[in-house]
Amino acid sequence: MEKNLNSPARQLLTALFDDGAYQEIGSYIMEKDAPAGVVTAYGYVNGNPVYAFAQDKSIENGAVGMAQAEKISKLYGLASKTGAPIVGIYDSYGAFMDGSAGSLNAYSIMMEQAAAVSGVVPQISVIAGVCAGSAAMMACTADFVIMAEDAELFFTPNIEQSSAQTCAENGISALNASSPEEAVVQARKLINLLPVNNMACTPCMEYDAPSVTAGTDFASYVESIADGESLLEVYGDYAGAAYTALATVTGSTVGIVGTNKDMKLTVDDCNKLARFVRTCDAFSIPVITLIDTLGFEGSAETETAGSVRALTRLAGSYAEATTPKISVVTGNAVGSVFVALAGKGCNADFSYAFENACIAPLMPEAAVEFLWHDRLKGCDDLKAKRQELVKEYAQTVASAEAAAKIGTVDEIITPADLRNTISKSLSMLEGKRVTNLPKKHNNFPF
Repeated sequence: MEKNLNSPARQLLTALFDDGAYQEIGSYIMEKDAPAGVVTAYGYVNGNPVYAFAQDKSIENGAVGMAQAEKISKLYGLASKTGAPIVGIYDSYGAFMDGSAGSLNAYSIMMEQAAAVSGVVPQISVIAGVCAGSAAMMACTADFVIMAEDAELFFTPNIEQSSAQTCAENGISALNASSPEEAVVQARKLINLLPVNNMACTPCMEYDAPSVTAGTDFASYVESIADGESLLEVYGDYAGAAYTALATVTGSTVGIVGTNKDMKLTVDDCNKLARFVRTCDAFSIPVITLIDTLGFEGSAETETAGSVRALTRLAGSYAEATTPKISVVTGNAVGSVFVALAGKGCNADFSYAFENACIAPLMPEAAVEFLWHDRLKGCDDLKAKRQELVKEYAQTVASAEAAAKIGTVDEIITPADLRNTISKSLSMLEGKRVTNLPKKHNNFPF
């Protein structure tokens, strides 16, 4: 049997593996009188062992049957034994449509294998073309989904709703790329930042110092923390009040979480943060959280959409995570936001605050109306008096110093100290070990 060495599947595997070198597995396996429509292989990515499969649309449009399922399952079995990541490259119009239940068995076998190693080895899905029906469900079991610009991912065909941009906006794809080849390059970047499995240490590599010093805005804080050229934002087009990225700090991988000071956190923002924190925790990647937000969106519409459930899931994801966690209040962290993201309830190992931080049960404006309303009585200029009291409340009761005096935060730092403080904290937390109560999993609301 002659292989099509120029098939799109093999070209993408060549782009994935170091020096284009990889070893195929099961290349002679047949499906319905033709080679099975998937190429399975192993090799090295950035020097790390990796398993990968690429659906071959040059054969029966990459149609999925039992032979393809068994080839892919073989890879998952090897990954579970050896603790190496898996990259799946999807480009298929779906299962063989012969009217039998065979395709259901095929997808069931693959789903079982993917679920078994979820949280054990990193899984990355690259959507290079069409990923439809049950294949879409399979692809989304991965830790990260990367989509090429012209790719489609859907259960039922809808050109607008299945596009890469739509999948980025609704939080399905973590990264989008201009082409399948560029999507594979993005997968290589992710693999370089992720531990090879849940028992391995985070990667350590050579690094350049940041080219930016911390200023007065969120972007400068993030760029001053991360090593030069190491920052990789994920889910950037989804839920704009929340920020998530992978990076390195002094050569070791971290997850960076942040909030937008001018926006309130919605259900989608909570889901985005919770998912990212759980992913980092699964592979013991330290989480650095920068907090400055107007709080959680509260309205009849958001309550109907399940905002309390989403907030509970977010708080629970932080509280349950045993990976090192460092929180820095850079501005406002009021009420439930502080409880969920920065306080003792979220099990932050170190909680820091900038000097101008506001940490309190209520925003200063609301606190003045609720707690100091009697001081507003009889004022000639009510507006000016209210502003004066708001400033006083922020600088006294809600100040970082007041929070530090009662142990709500561990220390007050300046933006100039940010990277150095985080670096030292990460160094001290390298040996962190936590044993939770024995259980299968938590049961926070979905």
